[in-house]
Amino acid sequence: MSFTPLTLVLSAVLVGYLAVVSPLLGKRAYDGLARSRDRDPMVYRRMCAFWCAELWVLATLALLIVAVEPGLDAAGIGLVIKELPDELLGAILGFLVAGAVGVLVFGWLAARGKSVPGQQAVVHLLPRTKAERWYAAGLAVTAGITEEIVYRGLLIAVGMGALGLSENAAAFAALAVFVVGHLYQGRRGMITVALIGLTLTALYLKTGSLLIPILLHALIDLRGLLLSPRPRRELVENAA
Repeated sequence: MSFTPLTLVLSAVLVGYLAVVSPLLGKRAYDGLARSRDRDPMVYRRMCAFWCAELWVLATLALLIVAVEPGLDAAGIGLVIKELPDELLGAILGFLVAGAVGVLVFGWLAARGKSVPGQQAVVHLLPRTKAERWYAAGLAVTAGITEEIVYRGLLIAVGMGALGLSENAAAFAALAVFVVGHLYQGRRGMITVALIGLTLTALYLKTGSLLIPILLHALIDLRGLLLSPRPRRELVENAA
């Protein structure tokens, strides 16, 4: 499969934005949130709204590329429902059980004044009010849907169609861009993102469908933003 010139241009614009512009904008926005969170009650909601809008625009561009590229369709970027292998269903169930156990363990740690693993990387994204929780939920669901379409579905197809990479090589390149997109989380946070992204990529390649990666991605983000215990004050101060 080779892309048309129009598709190549659109893909180059999208990849350039994802690899360079979006990470820098995201880090700038998150750092601004950290500086002004305590004195500006609206800054959290503005940032969530901006990130959601950005992600939906990127997903729309991804779907536009699919629409104008004759050799690519919805199934080519994983937007298809397929029957899942029995062994994969068991693995997904185990993943969900592990997530539920993690929520309980993190709550236990927080109740005893101990740090929750990985929380410092996104401590300023944790909502503090009921209104912020709605914005956080919207961001989690938006990221689950749009990031899978863009980073997993489209970028792997672009790597194969535009660059002639093998499926595994294209998946690795897409994963690298996905990790860079979370620059605002710092080195440790990006390692966690890489592990999660690797799992979601493996699920996509195994099933050929984005359905399970989208659901799991949204659940992971919902757990991280809404079911994480409130961090200790010194953790927030150290992350500022």
